[in-house]
Amino acid sequence: MDCDALRDDQWERIKGLVPGGTKGKRGPRTDNRRFLDALLWMARSGGRWRDLPERLGNYQSVKRRYYRWIEMGVLDDMLAALSREADLEWLMIDSTIVRAHQHAAGARTEKGGRMPKGLGRSRGGLSTKIHAAGDALGNPLRLIGTPGQRNDIAFAHELVDGFNAGAMIGDKGYDADHLCQEIAETGAEIVIPPKRNRKVQRAYDIDLYKERNIIERFFNKLKQFRRVATRYDKLLVNFMGFVKLAAIAIWLK
Repeated sequence: MDCDALRDDQWERIKGLVPGGTKGKRGPRTDNRRFLDALLWMARSGGRWRDLPERLGNYQSVKRRYYRWIEMGVLDDMLAALSREADLEWLMIDSTIVRAHQHAAGARTEKGGRMPKGLGRSRGGLSTKIHAAGDALGNPLRLIGTPGQRNDIAFAHELVDGFNAGAMIGDKGYDADHLCQEIAETGAEIVIPPKRNRKVQRAYDIDLYKERNIIERFFNKLKQFRRVATRYDKLLVNFMGFVKLAAIAIWLK
């Protein structure tokens, strides 16, 4: 995919999922394809909104519409629709850390503690963690953003819930009885190395476990989008919007 343009075949796959663009008396009210190209340019370049090229629209209008899409859950719906094509021979779960730029700090917290910032403090500074579930081909199925210090196992159930895969692959961080029990109830093979402190070491398919590199390669593709590789957004929902946009682009490839 080019930095800031959808191919015709890519647009055909998702144009039915894009809201807006109703034709009025003076023609279409919005150019949906150009709007998506503008968002992709932002995600790929990592630039500021005001740096958006004029050919892609007024940056203030694009920015406002992007925030409306976040509120409406448009990107979530698009990713869910594409995920129906998933290859669930096996399901892989993992997480990756994203360093936050200094501009990501300082967001106001609304009354009641809503609109979480999703920033965690660690030795390397502020960070956010992206938890992901992917299919056998390395396509993203579910993405969750949390502060960087949060434990992987805390969000494992949310990642795997509702999927019926042939096998579930994860690293030692996901070795917990409650998760293994949930996976076993779906009939999936458990491909998670047991921790050393287990009294009874659980057997697992070592050769199949090697396929876990597929989700690592997915994270590498995800971080080719500079707006994902470094977090600039103050609010977690706005940052995760770009993460999901990048995931959609990976599906379209």
